[in-house]
Amino acid sequence: MTTTDDTSAELPETEAPATPDEFAGFDDLPTVANRAATHAPSAPRFDGDVSELPDRACWALQNLLARRYVSGDRQPQLWSWVSEYQDVLRIRLSELDLRLRLVDELQVAFVEQAGYDSRWGRRILKRETVHTYDAILALHLAKYIRAARDEDALITREEIHELFAGVTNTIDRDLALFDKRIERAIDKMEELEFLRKQRDDADTFTVSPVISAVMTASVITDLQRQFEQFIGSGDTGEEPPEGAAADATDLDAEDAYSDDEGDDW
Repeated sequence: MTTTDDTSAELPETEAPATPDEFAGFDDLPTVANRAATHAPSAPRFDGDVSELPDRACWALQNLLARRYVSGDRQPQLWSWVSEYQDVLRIRLSELDLRLRLVDELQVAFVEQAGYDSRWGRRILKRETVHTYDAILALHLAKYIRAARDEDALITREEIHELFAGVTNTIDRDLALFDKRIERAIDKMEELEFLRKQRDDADTFTVSPVISAVMTASVITDLQRQFEQFIGSGDTGEEPPEGAAADATDLDAEDAYSDDEGDDW
């Protein structure tokens, strides 16, 4: 038998492919305008438009002034514009003695009035006057959603009424009228968009996380103090008459300035 030795054939060496030269024609490519960086306006929106801002920044500014807040959950497009143009929006709002507040973790933006001593300054924002029971409910809801953390904060109408258990026995004797005041407070929280009624259950509400942004620590502290005074005074819980702002609680904690104009600067 004839045997053959195993042999390993040597393959011819191959050269590595040549690395192409780095592309050097970037300067010849068409450029794309960076609107966010330049804040350049587009075509006029109307006859006589002299705005220096892009359309989206203008619309974001308008909505910040017209809405109680802008939410990424409910107005994602508006939220993206507010976030993109926030620097220039702060400037425009500051000219009106307003501050822009952005809560990125909640994707909430709103405007608040800045306060300082000037007889010429004027309040641009509408003050949201709430009555005693509205303030008590707002205080409880702010604490409620903070305790819920990342979970969906659902609350029933019955649970809301139970939040007022500490008021029932010491102040209100007329339970029917007491319940009516609580229902009006619920309506007010819906109007402020702090409560959202469930579509399939009119007695169940979602507590909007926006309340955590709007109800700042200072506002909560102020409402807590007023609530304790309310309980301790034996107040009947009557709502103040129309226009009696001195007896109402204001969610905007800033003091209003007099409308009287002085003769001196």
